Amino acid sequence: MARARALLRYSATRLGLAPVMLWLIATLVFLLLRVAPGDPVDAVLGSRAPAAAKAAMRARLGLDQSLLDQYIHYLHGLIQGDLGQGLINQEPVSNIINRTLPASLELSVVALVVAAIVGLSIGFSGIARPEGKLDLAGRLYGLGTYALPPFWVAMLVQLLFAVSLGWLPVGGRFPPSLMPPQGSGFYLIDSMVDLDWTALRGTIRHLVLPAGTLALLLSGTFTTALRLNLRRTLRGDYVEAARSRGLSETQVVLRHGLPNALLPVLTIAGITVASLIGGALLIEVTFSWPGIALRLQEAINQRDYPVVQGIVVVIAAMVVLVSVAVDLLVAALDPRIRY
Repeated sequence: MARARALLRYSATRLGLAPVMLWLIATLVFLLLRVAPGDPVDAVLGSRAPAAAKAAMRARLGLDQSLLDQYIHYLHGLIQGDLGQGLINQEPVSNIINRTLPASLELSVVALVVAAIVGLSIGFSGIARPEGKLDLAGRLYGLGTYALPPFWVAMLVQLLFAVSLGWLPVGGRFPPSLMPPQGSGFYLIDSMVDLDWTALRGTIRHLVLPAGTLALLLSGTFTTALRLNLRRTLRGDYVEAARSRGLSETQVVLRHGLPNALLPVLTIAGITVASLIGGALLIEVTFSWPGIALRLQEAINQRDYPVVQGIVVVIAAMVVLVSVAVDLLVAALDPRIRY
């Protein structure tokens, strides 16, 4: 009971801090956009537009107000769940997020699953013989993939598999002949549910290169995390006690070492899946993947304040919520944690 009450207090504290973190992030993004070089009015009308037209547009967009008034209006909209409208096409920011977020989620989840399977398999393969060839290969794989520049790797796989060999498309999310009218949705899942094999093949072919590249870059993190935690766990006293009871090394690793070593990996996976939604910017840009990161990059170039603010706040909210959920899950699963 005491541990349950402590867990509830810890959960309430973590959840109570989440709105504060989001407010700080929203405020920081608001201020950084205002001090950054560039004018959204010039981005829309051009720098040579008449001064009267610029002044009229500033008044219409509310950019002629004081910084404090703009900030108060911005926070008031956030509290009401209104992310505003884009400056360029006057489209609600919520519609932009609803249209682009599924593509980023599809790419991120597929890449994370592949990265976890590959990375954990490589990390686990060298445990039987520490300092052996497999262990050394796993160490080099973890360090090598972590150090690879994402943009360089993305261009390299495009040149190899799309341009030179012609096996896969260079970019995009689906073939032009199968492009849905709205350009959004979870098409991989939809094609599986509808048993539309033509759409499924086309979607998978376009997903292989960006998801595979992202999975390659992420898998080394899982490899290194599992190797380090599993080796540290296997040196524990309770593991030596299990060996002294006559258990085989396989039983020791699977029953006592692996469950405890996977808890830190779970934390890494949770944080990674949230940060991937906005952190795969280079991958989405290189492969023309119509996700939220690509739309964020376009909004930054256009100085579209509401779109940038809305996307960053939504990404931050997802990162915070997933991080809190993972923290609470690990705290509930690991009896060694003290609050």
